[in-house]
Amino acid sequence: MKAVTLQTLKDLKARNERFSSLTCYDASFAAAMARAEVEVILIGDSLGMVLQGHDSTLPVTVDDMAYHTAAVARTNKTALIMADLPFMTYATLPDALANAATLMRAGAHMVKLEGGAWLAETVAQLARGGIPTCVHLGLTPQSVNVFGGYRVQGRGDAGERLLADARAVVEAGAAVLLLECVPTDLARRLHAECPVPVIGIGAGPDCDGQVLVMHDMLGLHNGKPARFVKNYLGSGDGSIEAAFRQYVAEVKDGRYPAPEHAFA
Repeated sequence: MKAVTLQTLKDLKARNERFSSLTCYDASFAAAMARAEVEVILIGDSLGMVLQGHDSTLPVTVDDMAYHTAAVARTNKTALIMADLPFMTYATLPDALANAATLMRAGAHMVKLEGGAWLAETVAQLARGGIPTCVHLGLTPQSVNVFGGYRVQGRGDAGERLLADARAVVEAGAAVLLLECVPTDLARRLHAECPVPVIGIGAGPDCDGQVLVMHDMLGLHNGKPARFVKNYLGSGDGSIEAAFRQYVAEVKDGRYPAPEHAFA
């Protein structure tokens, strides 16, 4: 696989071809994902839960993110690396610029921020500074205390507000959108009108790409898995790399996500 860039994702969208994304936090798994031809590696602040043992992503720091981004970047040769800006590290524009620069210097090709239209100025300034952004909409885990838990977002009137948020950040220069835990019909509407690649997690089959937390798709989760999770290690030959390959294949040919992984 040739090195994946933002232009690669745009070209795949134009051809209506799907692409895969997984979270990753270290060099060994990054190398395995590259061999499996995962197009986008996300260094997610989910590391706070799956690596550090916290009950949310909120305790994760920029230093944590930079450390794991650098570890992934050392062995990755092909995937586009996207890194999360953690909780409260982009609340002000100076903070956003400084912390995004830290992650880019660590090896990221793009940063991800959670929010809506209020991010427009930040997105525009980052773009002017040469930092592409992915804006995370829908269920944004850093706002779990506002939502009162991990709940489906975008039903009823909230769907129109989410669409308005998407339009605002794309107009400001967002390079990619990520939709989490939104109804399938809302994701379909947004994808139809959105000129940039759209990645889904619990957003149905109509997105340009899909992402899962690596530990979840390997069956390494505590408690009941989310509805959109599929265990690829349990359904394969026991090889982690084969699980990655199966996930990539199912995203590309449309087998994943199936209807049971989506929300009405």
